[in-house]
Amino acid sequence: MTVMTYQVEGMTCGHCVRSVTEEVGKVPGVSGVEVDLASGAVTVTSAAPLDRTEVEAAVNEAGYELAGRVELLPQVDGGSCCGSGGCH
Repeated sequence: MTVMTYQVEGMTCGHCVRSVTEEVGKVPGVSGVEVDLASGAVTVTSAAPLDRTEVEAAVNEAGYELAGRVELLPQVDGGSCCGSGGCH
């Protein structure tokens, strides 16, 4: 499982969150989308790494702009980077 967090500019309300969630959720391979309106963070979960341009196109389709990406460690079963259930 891969988890990536992107920064999105321009979201100001619950409608924005729904739009981004819906469009990013349509990207092939995406299994989960979480949007934090306060920080502008969009966390995308997928079985394999996604092409940034696909995520960016989905965010653009929703009417917003992808500002950047924060690299996170890949997650494995157990919910942590090492599978132990908690990172050290």
